[in-house]
Amino acid sequence: MSDKHPYVSEAHEGKPAFEWGVLAVVVVAAVLAGLGHTMAATAIFSATAIITALIRLILKDRSPWKIRSVGFDTFIGIALGIGLLVVYFSIQLLV
Repeated sequence: MSDKHPYVSEAHEGKPAFEWGVLAVVVVAAVLAGLGHTMAATAIFSATAIITALIRLILKDRSPWKIRSVGFDTFIGIALGIGLLVVYFSIQLLV
């Protein structure tokens, strides 16, 4: 077996402190949403997704936020952030 196999263990991916920080931001946004502040919660979710994607893009392999490849992580994060905003404002147009 080759020594250059991809790691699939979480021990080689990401930084727990950063991930716990992201979790804290998501919990705050969820609480805001539960209290009826959906615009603020959506903005926080979107900003968190886009910021973590940009961190991954800029820092590449040194990034504290790793899920898959740099391209995948960046695309998913930015698409999620923009998608959440588009869906939120689309719903607001219907109301």
